[in-house]
Parts: sequence; C-alpha cells; structure tokens
Amino acid sequence: MIVPQLLLWNRGVVRVPNGKEIVADVSSRWLRGMRRSGRTGLAAQLILALALCSVARGSDSLDVGAAPAEGKVTVDRTAAVAALAVHLDDLDADGRFSGVVLVARGHDVLFSRAYGLADRAKGVTNRVDTLFNLGSLGKMFTAVAILQLVEEGRLSIESLIADVLPDYPNASVAQTVSIHHLLTHTAGMGDCFSGEFFTTPSEQLKTVDGYLPLFVHKRLRFVPGGQFAYSNEGYIVLGLIIERVSGQAYDEYIREHIFEPAGMVRSEFADLDVVPPNLAIGYTTLDADGAETGVVRENTSLMPVRGTPAGGAYSTALDLLHFVPALLDHRLLSPESTALLLRGKVELRPGLSYAYGLFDKIVEGERVIGHTGGAPGVCNLLDANLDSGYSVIVLSNSDAGCLSVLSGYLADSPLP
Repeated sequence: MIVPQLLLWNRGVVRVPNGKEIVADVSSRWLRGMRRSGRTGLAAQLILALALCSVARGSDSLDVGAAPAEGKVTVDRTAAVAALAVHLDDLDADGRFSGVVLVARGHDVLFSRAYGLADRAKGVTNRVDTLFNLGSLGKMFTAVAILQLVEEGRLSIESLIADVLPDYPNASVAQTVSIHHLLTHTAGMGDCFSGEFFTTPSEQLKTVDGYLPLFVHKRLRFVPGGQFAYSNEGYIVLGLIIERVSGQAYDEYIREHIFEPAGMVRSEFADLDVVPPNLAIGYTTLDADGAETGVVRENTSLMPVRGTPAGGAYSTALDLLHFVPALLDHRLLSPESTALLLRGKVELRPGLSYAYGLFDKIVEGERVIGHTGGAPGVCNLLDANLDSGYSVIVLSNSDAGCLSVLSGYLADSPLP
C-alpha cells in the first residue's frame, strides 16, 4: 500500500514500498480537503504513476522503472497509450474525470484527449483547446521572467527586495530577503490565498500590488535561507519586482516575453468576473478552509479573480507542450540561464530539489523537471523528462480530477 504523508509546508509526499519518496506541490487548502475526504490515496497513486510515467528509453518497447524487487517491465508504447485511452473512457463514463490528458515526446503528441464538462450549467464539453486554470504551474513563468531580466543585466539573483523596491512597506523583510530566497521558497513567507483573501474586494486583486496588504506586514517565519517553506506570497513579490524592473504590468510582460515567443497563442490572464468563452469552470466540494462539504459548486469565489505571479493564468495542454521545447531549445533564455533555472537549489531529499520555479528530480536515473498545481477545482501537472524527451500534461477542472486519471492504472501499467 502507498502511504501519503505531509512534508514541510504543503508538499504531498508519497513513500512507496521500496523506500523512495515522491513529492507533489499542491495548495495547503486543497491537500487538507483531500485528507479530510479520504482521497489522499488517489493523490499518492497519481504521484507515483506520473513519476513512473516520466521514465522512458526512446524505443518502441520501453523499459519502465518499477520497484527493485519486481525488476523491470517492458511496455509497448502504442499498446500502453491505447490502454490509457480505454482507462480514461471508463473514468469519463463514470463521471470521475473532467479535463485533458496529453502525452508527447518532444514536439510529437502521442496522446491528447478531452473529457467531461467545462461548464456544467450550460452543458459545454471540455475540448483539447479548452483553457484551464493552471494553478501553481504559473510559477514557472514568473521564474523564467526573473531570469530574463537577470540575463539582460537589469537584475541580480542576489539582489535584496530593498535594492529593487526601496519603497517596500516592510523594511526588515526587504533588507534581508533576496530574489534567490523568493524563487526557492526559502524567504520565510507564507500563503496569501487564505483569511483576508476571501473578504478583499475583487477589483483590488486584479493588480499584483493589490495583494500586498494581505501579507506585507507579517513577520518572516524563519531567517531567510534557513528552511524551505512553499510560499505564494514570495512569488507575488517577484511579480512586483518584474513590474518595477520591466516597466510593464506582470501579465503584459509574460504575454510578450514568454507566451508569444513560445507560441502559446491561447494562454491568457482571464478575469473570472466575466468568464471568457472556452474556459473550464472549476468544480469543488471544498469550502474556503479546505473542508469537505459533499456539495459540488463552482470554485470561482475561492480563486483569484485574475491570474497572479504565484499562479492562476489560463492555458491549454498544447500551449503548455509548446512551453517545454521553447524553454529547452533556449528560445526564452540562454543555455547558461536555462541551466541555472533548472538546476536544483534546495534539496528536499536525495534526488529531489526545488530549482527556480520548478522541481528538479531524478526518477529511475533520469532527470525530470516540472511543476504541479492544486486548488479547489484545480488539479494539474506538467512533467518533462530531460533525458528521454517525454512530457506528460494533465489539466483538470475538479478537485481530484488529475488524481483519478492515473490512480490504479498507470501505477501498474506505466506509460513512457
């Protein structure tokens, strides 16, 4: 049996029988809800399955990592993809998955299909080009933007907040926290998507600086650099830094310098007070505290009204696939800056580190980078295997949508 546990701030940890641990990044409210509703077993199986799913060898028959006691199994890629399609059809028929799953090698899409409803009230179905809330996948974009400004000589990784934002309202924080600390979640900041977040006027939260009153006067939880504690607040501050240095609004900068050069033509920062067409509405049974209610409702009131530097932009599975080669082919950053971005900085355990806005991990001897995003009505993952070239993208507009995709299936029948 796979036993899910918690580690550090809001990491979901899976300890599998051979002693290995795999970490998933999810929001604290979402993870609490999964635990209260008894769905952590699904989360554990998903994390294991996607870790296995990331391992491939590049031939028609693929050696996929299994527990050492079980040895290696050989999986035919075509048959595995076909079997996954059958599994997803079963989930769809039972109403257990709503979203998109994409498996690719390099630019070549091996599998891409949509399931469920984007808008249950209107009966609108999800499509492969439907826009999904990315949750914390957006932290990858923020980190790339910071490295672009560093590469241009307009910023230094070691700069303190005070060096860039001399008017930052909390001087003690500004004079001790560096950009490196913010990028690696070692600043000692916390989560701004709780408490006052739910009572703050939505218009205020359409701008990055509108979030500052929610946390700026808090004391740091520890001396910067001393620990790893996942922090949405830290990435909000990074967004302020991007705006100050570039002279552009955060969303404008990301659109011009990341979405456009990567060919992410459908990605956008949507306002949820006026839902644009072809956008998947999230559905949740959790309340604002992450407690299970048993009643399905739209997640709009629980989410930022507009995407932030900490996450919440909208994109499609194919656009995210475009992002991976754009990053790895150095269309967004130089080879040196890309290596700096992806290299693990804070070791969480052997083989697993947090880099700048991404996880850097070793799975069965191969290097995998990516991120996840979980919130009420949001369940996403992007994993890219740097050695085999395979990518796995799962986007879902329900609490446990991405969990049900692979639980109980790919753990036994892993894809590349």
